[in-house]
Amino acid sequence: MTIASNLSALHDRIARAVHRAGRNASDIALMAVSKTQPAATIIEAYEAGQRLVGENRVQEFSEKIGALASLRDAEFHMIGHLQSNKAPKAAELFHAIDSLDSAKLAERLNAAAEKLGKTLDVLIEINVPGEAAKSGIAPDSSELERILAGAPTWKHLRIRGLMTVPPFTEDPEGARSYFRQLRELRDCLAARNLPSINLDVLSMGMSHDFEVAIEEGSTCVRIGTAIFGAR
Repeated sequence: MTIASNLSALHDRIARAVHRAGRNASDIALMAVSKTQPAATIIEAYEAGQRLVGENRVQEFSEKIGALASLRDAEFHMIGHLQSNKAPKAAELFHAIDSLDSAKLAERLNAAAEKLGKTLDVLIEINVPGEAAKSGIAPDSSELERILAGAPTWKHLRIRGLMTVPPFTEDPEGARSYFRQLRELRDCLAARNLPSINLDVLSMGMSHDFEVAIEEGSTCVRIGTAIFGAR
């Protein structure tokens, strides 16, 4: 199977999941997760029509970016855990940061974006299951409240929504409750009419469970293996 055929098959599966959920296909963004993939593979996906790409590590992506300079309309998002000391480099390399997990990181990203004369879209990463080994913040944490309160002061950040990574289960249905909890948290936050915060993005669902995520309200699915094959 080629990357192009994998992408075609994924779009078909997304269309079927959208139909089951009574949603519109235009509401779902497909992000290709290119962790450990060489630049040539990303270019192959681009040539097959893929424009949205997620990377997990600043250093790894910085080593690829030169070879990807010709992909003018590609959009690269940081989706892995980001240490605050790497915020300046991340702000330089990426169009968006989908793994914001502290007010301190937000402040550093905002300062870095201001120096670069750009505005970064960001998603707040929520650790719905409370797994100690995973990054993200708890749904009921004071850190989340600090981010929400600080948003109006970060003029070079746009908070666009929430992201989560549920525990892996062989049965995709095992992730449903976590996806549902993230959607319900988004709905609760949206009802508060918080200033300077837009919550139209729910980034959830990966290769093995994205169809369940779509049924539960995902607007962005992050797919690696089903596009590029096993790492």
